Amino acid sequence: LLPAQVQVPNPGCAIMTFYPTLEEFEDFSQYIAYMESQGAHHAGLAKVIPPKGWKARQTYEDISDIVIAAPLQQVAFGEAGVFTQYHRKKRAMTVSQYHHLAHTVKYQAPPHLDFEDLEQTYWKTGSLFDENTKQWNLGHLGTIQDLLEQECGVAIDGVNSPYLYFGMWKTGFAWHTEDMDLYSLNFLHFGEPKTWYAVPPAHGRRLERLARELFPGPARGCEAFLRHKVALISPTVLKAQGIPFGRVTQEAGEFMVTFPYGYHSGFNHGFNCAEAINFATPRWVDYGKVASQCSCGEARVVFSMDAFVRILQPERYELWKRGQDRVALEHTEHLSSPGSLELSAWREVRSWRLAPCPRQSFGYFQVPGLARKALLCGRWWYWLHGLYQILQSLFFLPDFFGNLLTPGRHPLTDFIHWTR
Repeated sequence: LLPAQVQVPNPGCAIMTFYPTLEEFEDFSQYIAYMESQGAHHAGLAKVIPPKGWKARQTYEDISDIVIAAPLQQVAFGEAGVFTQYHRKKRAMTVSQYHHLAHTVKYQAPPHLDFEDLEQTYWKTGSLFDENTKQWNLGHLGTIQDLLEQECGVAIDGVNSPYLYFGMWKTGFAWHTEDMDLYSLNFLHFGEPKTWYAVPPAHGRRLERLARELFPGPARGCEAFLRHKVALISPTVLKAQGIPFGRVTQEAGEFMVTFPYGYHSGFNHGFNCAEAINFATPRWVDYGKVASQCSCGEARVVFSMDAFVRILQPERYELWKRGQDRVALEHTEHLSSPGSLELSAWREVRSWRLAPCPRQSFGYFQVPGLARKALLCGRWWYWLHGLYQILQSLFFLPDFFGNLLTPGRHPLTDFIHWTR
């Protein structure tokens, strides 16, 4: 525990909302530093409401013909609030075609009273910024991550160049931290809201342990399988396991910031368009040096930390090269245990209420007979899947399990993204 005289900002790890002025909005990096001085990073996620009068783009009427080159259809299976999610590539389509699809009776969100009502139903069942937009333009944030391209000549879509995401009802993103445990900035350009869940970085290891227990097959196949973005775990399961988390709804025109080693997940309320990019600050460098990596190669995004350490931590550069640079990450210093004062404070300040999720969640899709039986087999399915992944890598076998997950008349989700 910290000495009594030291005041830790935001000890309860609440997801905070910020309202910068136009003047404060001018300097992105400085405002991120201010947010962290208020303790926003302890929750792993924060919301930013842009000042009145600021616009990311003057009009969205001219984007209908943009081609979504690689649509991804999400298919999930599981029960009792724990689901595995897979992606299947579909034919290219335009934004206009996708908009029409998202508003068909088959794919649109059901009638609902409010965001919480829709959340219960969910568990039951390239850049658009104008070039002259100077503040918080995802294509030109001007953070230290620019070193990645300047010093190393590396450009990675979604990491140091923006990614566009078009979503519809029930599409979502599984539990994960960002590549190399970077920050991320997500802006919802237009459309229906997006619900986010976040686990404070101080409790990230607990989420990882729970995920390994719930998904033993994928966990045996990869040391950091959560980077595959396949694990959906409902808030009811987290609550039952005593893992702290927060929830917030992002609406059109709002930013979300995720912080280093902040696990997050969420889902879309209906047709929408979001844009996201990773970024870095000096505080991130120590996280990048120890970030876990996908060991199976399926979701491996790695870049050299050399330039960041050499330029931003020159006094520790030689120690780091020799493997002798040992520094405790901030969130492990004063938010270390489930029984800490911070967790007690979190329990006192949380304002959200979650209704229990039905045991038979996501019951709106069909899979072939063998896969349907696998739903009942629980852990045996994960064990067989993990074994088959190993055999597949050794003998170049076909994607048998992927074929089993071919959707029927009502696939779970259709999540579509387009890269600039």
